Amino acid sequence: MSTLSDLVLAQGRSSQADVDWLHMLVGDLQLLADLAFADIVLWVPSVDDRFVAVAHARPSSAATLFYRDFVGQTIRPEWHGQVSEAFRTARIVDSSVPDWYEEMPTRVRAVPVMRRLSATGTELAPEPVAVITRHTNLGSTRTPSRQELTFNDCAEELFQMIASGDFPDLGAPTGPRRGAPRASDGLIRLDVDGITTFASPNALSAFNRMGFDDELEGESLADVSTRLLSGKLVVDESLPLVVTGRAPWRTDVESRGVTVSLRAIPIRRRGERTGAIVLSRDVTELRHQEQELITKDATIREIHHRVKNNLQTVASLLRIQARRTHSPEARDALTQAMRRVGAIAVVHDTLSEGLAQNVDFDDVFDRALLLVAEVASAHNTTAHPKRSGSFGVLPSEYATPLALALTELVTNAVEHGLAGQEGDVEIIARRDETVLSVQVRDTGSGLPEGKVGEGLGTQIVRTLIQGELGGTIDWHTVMGRGTEVTIEVPMRWITAS
Repeated sequence: MSTLSDLVLAQGRSSQADVDWLHMLVGDLQLLADLAFADIVLWVPSVDDRFVAVAHARPSSAATLFYRDFVGQTIRPEWHGQVSEAFRTARIVDSSVPDWYEEMPTRVRAVPVMRRLSATGTELAPEPVAVITRHTNLGSTRTPSRQELTFNDCAEELFQMIASGDFPDLGAPTGPRRGAPRASDGLIRLDVDGITTFASPNALSAFNRMGFDDELEGESLADVSTRLLSGKLVVDESLPLVVTGRAPWRTDVESRGVTVSLRAIPIRRRGERTGAIVLSRDVTELRHQEQELITKDATIREIHHRVKNNLQTVASLLRIQARRTHSPEARDALTQAMRRVGAIAVVHDTLSEGLAQNVDFDDVFDRALLLVAEVASAHNTTAHPKRSGSFGVLPSEYATPLALALTELVTNAVEHGLAGQEGDVEIIARRDETVLSVQVRDTGSGLPEGKVGEGLGTQIVRTLIQGELGGTIDWHTVMGRGTEVTIEVPMRWITAS
């Protein structure tokens, strides 16, 4: 399925500014469907004077009329005239007779979508950027409740604002929609003075849980919120603007351990504010889960930080012991152990800097290469390590063995391939959807008699690459001089992690 941007731009009549406006509108298409108890379809014009559906919202407050999505389809002939008239005249057009859809009587309303050119000005785009159709089911006839009547009135006001370019509001801040209040979660209707004229049962229940034990209707929502927050030292500075309905913002109110998210939608008529819709939602459990995740992530980060510190301590102890050891073999073994511990510490150091359990392995490996300089100096060698290509992002459980194996290979190239001379060590990384391939080349003396060593370092590399990563490793002497080691790790192992 193509994205909204792709569908709109493919019709050839919309600009990027139009697309941005429609993105904001689509964010509230579900709200319109729930308030109107109807299916809402968004149509954009094409170059051949047709209309193509780019978004479709079904009501959660009523049964849908359309079980198949309209997105990507050309408008039906029976709606084309009405939608074309709304687009041409930039006025709302209602169907004069019931529209029958699969033997179901419906009422169709076409609303032109006008785009405001700036957040502070009143100037509009010369023509509508799209048309919204509202499809109401007339098959079930019953007396609507007061809540349904209020919801319909709110929907009517929002449709009028869409047709006049007042909705969506360019001054509304963009933020995460996770936990955003919906019409079914709780709706409060305010007049121009911020007095509650209607509060749905869910909205009233949310405020009751925070300690308000009276009726909201007839009360100033700002006064109610002030009483609930009495004694609070820190209050969101946007709260007064939200509870009075003066700004299209979101805020949270917390009292008695209950957190309620509020979202204000100012209602305007001909540019003048006439009231507001305030959506409310009890997000106590959601905020608790978010806090648990933050605590968990902080704990993991602290664990990685402590592991890194402990590994660095072990490496320091090994360095001290190596310096006090008189046996060259023992000193060399302790130095190699110190370097291996240091390579693992680099991975944990990177993990301790962020909350994610994935690491940028390019950064990890570049830092691990710094350990090679110490190895080279100890063997009277001048090595010029360089990396090309990219490893990309890897899970931590794969970054540690790969970092240790590659550090081991680069160290072997310096210690044995370039021992006592000057040369290059090149690390080439290639990655696609199926495999991560790494080549380690040096310009040294090559493998003695073409045989791969059987030392501890070689055993460590084989165990890490073949055993832990399920990959393959191949050593061979480059024609002329030097050694090339090729590692291939299947990406399916990395993806599965």
